[in-house]
Amino acid sequence: MKWLILAVKNLGRNRRRALITLLITAVGTTAILVGGGFALYTYQSLREQAARDSGHVIIAHEKYFDEEEDVPMALGLANYAEMKSKLERDDRVRTALPRLEFSGLISNGDKSTVFIGVGIDARGEFQTKGPFLKMLSGDILVPGGPEGVPLEVMLGSELARQLKAQPGSVLTLMSTTTQGSLNALDVTVKGVFSLGVPEIDKRALYVDIATAQKLLVTDKVSMLAVYLDSTDNTDAARADVQKLFPGYATQTWRDQAFYYEAVRNLYNRIFGLLGAIMVVIVLFAVSNTMAMSVVERTREIGTLRALGTLPAQIVRVFTMEGALIGAAGAGIGVVVGIASALALSVAGLQMPPPPGRSVGYPLSLNVDVELYIAGVVAVVIASTAAAWLMSRKASRRPIVEALTHV
Repeated sequence: MKWLILAVKNLGRNRRRALITLLITAVGTTAILVGGGFALYTYQSLREQAARDSGHVIIAHEKYFDEEEDVPMALGLANYAEMKSKLERDDRVRTALPRLEFSGLISNGDKSTVFIGVGIDARGEFQTKGPFLKMLSGDILVPGGPEGVPLEVMLGSELARQLKAQPGSVLTLMSTTTQGSLNALDVTVKGVFSLGVPEIDKRALYVDIATAQKLLVTDKVSMLAVYLDSTDNTDAARADVQKLFPGYATQTWRDQAFYYEAVRNLYNRIFGLLGAIMVVIVLFAVSNTMAMSVVERTREIGTLRALGTLPAQIVRVFTMEGALIGAAGAGIGVVVGIASALALSVAGLQMPPPPGRSVGYPLSLNVDVELYIAGVVAVVIASTAAAWLMSRKASRRPIVEALTHV
């Protein structure tokens, strides 16, 4: 305890220099925590978006993910209703939604363009997508009505713009059936949406799964998307699904989340470099402070040595001074980091759209315990190491040389 008290008193001998070093350490810690918190928030948002889009676990025909279909639905699932029932008995499974992927032409009578459609379970699909589907006009689909009621579709914003379509417009869908012939259906636009990616909005189309099956003349679906109560259960649930349906292929949301993986790899490099730079700045700031302190106290060090103080004890005092600066600066940085996260959570600031997207997203920071512990430990270690390096050589100078130092 006496060494700690001595270290505190030594820091108070030059308050201005200690305060400046403390502020630099606090700014460095804040930068690490704010940058890391933003990266973690981005990862969490993209992970949630990817999982909601594809499902946590995807089940399909054993060759669906590896081979191309010669005709539509050649690798489809016929007994999906029974599979859905079995899957939803698991307490971890919120729902299992069938999807039918298909493509073709859509026409307004004057112009035709290619679409990429998805037949969905209108009862549950939009509940799972949540905020990641932005309705621009009209309304979401409802399950297919009785015969004679116009079949309905939802169009991506860019696709609707190309066709000059709006809710209530009548269009024609054309696609190849499972027998290889051409089929067409007249549909009514129910709503216009955006997924935030212009290239997807240019081709995206949603229809009720019964409408898609009627167009393709099939009773199959492309896959079952399994939604879990927690994304953390993905790997365990996939293993159980493979045991339950051994003759089918499975993938997780990670296997289809190409954008998530690209952003994560990019941000890891950017914020990793930022964190390393901040730690180096703290290291140099504390090193400079300790070096000046060692020079000013060289004769004092010689006097202590002459009185029998061991070099290790002198190094201990300087090291504790560095550790105190690092701990105090890190503590201030933690407070500022948490305050910044709370302020941004209520400020409602928006980030501009990232490359390849048309909508921004909220600016927010995650307060992650592991990140904060790692940031504080890194700053304290850097401060302690800087003080140890600067004091180690001075503590071993000959006593006479230290006493005559000017």
